Amino acid sequence: MVVAKRTLPFALLAILLTGCASKTAEQSQYSGFLGNYAEMKPVKTASGHETLRWIAPDYQSDRYTSLYFAPVTYYPRALPNSRVSAATLEQIRSYTESSLKSALAGRKKIVDTPQPGGLIVKTAITAVTAENKDLQFYEVVPVAAVVAGTMAATGHRSQNAELFIEAEAIDIATGKPVIKVIRKGYGKSVANGAAPITPTDVKGAIDDMVKDVATFSTP
Repeated sequence: MVVAKRTLPFALLAILLTGCASKTAEQSQYSGFLGNYAEMKPVKTASGHETLRWIAPDYQSDRYTSLYFAPVTYYPRALPNSRVSAATLEQIRSYTESSLKSALAGRKKIVDTPQPGGLIVKTAITAVTAENKDLQFYEVVPVAAVVAGTMAATGHRSQNAELFIEAEAIDIATGKPVIKVIRKGYGKSVANGAAPITPTDVKGAIDDMVKDVATFSTP
């Protein structure tokens, strides 16, 4: 884990027994950025990606004439370490911000300050991390499973780079959220548990999210 947040609860035994990790964020991975998570539900996006989302029952996009996009932040505060440098964290944050803002600009007028009749969109990167890759079919045979488990335990097993993002759209008039999203995105594979995570490793996760923002529609 390279951003201050609760420790990811994926035990090695669980990985070996299930053969796969959750495609969405677990409750223990919620950062607190969104405040209330009670009504978050798993959904599939237009691209088929699994995510967690809540939309106010009375939400109607046409009610809102503008959108103020707040700068993307890290929540909690980003803590660089041997796997992710401060420069990498800033590059990831900046790319996420510019990409999301561009996608939203195609859907709604972006304004420099919050305006009546508009929305505020707040976004936080809550973790930049890597998780042991799912066991492949050829690894499930008993001997190979033992070898794979040893590699995971010693940090030599290849991993998937991951990016966790939480975001909400707030009605300026009421100050209440109308949309909440928790996104667990998958990037490139990294060599092992000690390999540095680069902006390129998580770029794909950001790009996938941006595509879904551009094509988002309410039920």
